[in-house]
Amino acid sequence: MHLLGSARGPSDLPLKKSEEYIILEQYDPHWWKARDQHGNEGLIPSNYVIENRKSDLETYEWYCKNINRSQAELLLRQKSKEGAFVVRDSSQQGLLTLSMYSQAKGTHSGDIRHYQIKKNHLGQYYVAEKYLFSSVPELIEYHQHNAAGLITRLRHPVGSADCSSPARAGFSYEEWELNPSELTFMKELGRGQFGVVQLGKWKATMKVAIKSINEGAMSEDDFIEEAKVMMKLSHPKLVQLYGVCTHHKPLYVVTEFMENGCLLNYLRQRRGKLSRDVLLSMCLDVCEGMEYLERNGFIHRDLAARNCLVNAEHIVKVSDFGMARYVIDDEYISSSGAKFPVKWSSPEVFHFKKYSSKSDVWSFGVLMWEVFTEGKMPFESKSNSEVVREISQGNRLYRPHLASQTVYQVMYSCWHEKPEGRPTFAELIETLTDVTEMG
Repeated sequence: MHLLGSARGPSDLPLKKSEEYIILEQYDPHWWKARDQHGNEGLIPSNYVIENRKSDLETYEWYCKNINRSQAELLLRQKSKEGAFVVRDSSQQGLLTLSMYSQAKGTHSGDIRHYQIKKNHLGQYYVAEKYLFSSVPELIEYHQHNAAGLITRLRHPVGSADCSSPARAGFSYEEWELNPSELTFMKELGRGQFGVVQLGKWKATMKVAIKSINEGAMSEDDFIEEAKVMMKLSHPKLVQLYGVCTHHKPLYVVTEFMENGCLLNYLRQRRGKLSRDVLLSMCLDVCEGMEYLERNGFIHRDLAARNCLVNAEHIVKVSDFGMARYVIDDEYISSSGAKFPVKWSSPEVFHFKKYSSKSDVWSFGVLMWEVFTEGKMPFESKSNSEVVREISQGNRLYRPHLASQTVYQVMYSCWHEKPEGRPTFAELIETLTDVTEMG
């Protein structure tokens, strides 16, 4: 609580302007028991203090606490105004992101930029390095009048009023439920584990991928429950789940659209054309997405190049995380089944179905191998049972030609027989970043 003015009346705790007090008990509307910063307690007149919101930004209309990257994009596209903006919590703990919309000159399509609000060693906030402010509201205030390094100035706050209402971010029934009448279908992109995947538009402006779920291919009720959790997972290196349409059959799952398709085909189509640096940066993209899942206690269970996608900017993102749990297909579910991904599985997974972030790390090592062989099949012509035998005897995949000894050491470290011997994704990010900088 913050003091508004100097106190008059029978307070037995002396009040000082701009001091902070903790309210212990609200005896009646006028007199509250409070403790000051020195530990002294006593009664104070309630009308002399205001709730201290200096540290939290919720009093500002441009701040939206609980929305993720994709929901911010949906909100801004709905507004579709030059300089529409919102400030939200970043996917990195404790940081804020400024998301804004700018209309490209002479076109109808808008560009959305996400700027991390950074803090320097003096505790000053900035988005554009030369312009420093002692608080986030001051930063926003300044950029409302000056673009100063941003694509446009901040003209229209889209904020708490828009995102706290039940229909926030244009989601109709519930936050994960999309209205199917707002989807238009454009063309088939391919066929996935659960059925056909199509390119479509949401609200006629935003490209999305729409997966139709074949009858009997998925445990739908379990998935719909989990979709609420998955909607909250939001990171620049994860393919964003926008929502589901559950009120008709087939069920639709609507996600971010990735122009360049799956990583495996992307690698195979560009054999000989991608530099080692590019291959390494792809691995780092995937590693960053996986570190976010690891940090949030979420296990992928089926990480492989076929389950990563590439966008128009050639950024690789992790897709279909956690979806393996909802597959109804014995060939896929049973570790002796023909479709079980044994070649990507750690020993504790193919023997005991024991999944963890460390079993995801094993799969990531195999994905690195796929990237550095430009899309070869691991253990080429070996059968699943032969692979189990090879791995159990301590044999591992060979070093791809394009992988330096250092890069091979990284993937090899992911294949430690015991989960506790493998690195975490957080450690892998550090290692891969060091390798990148060594060139």
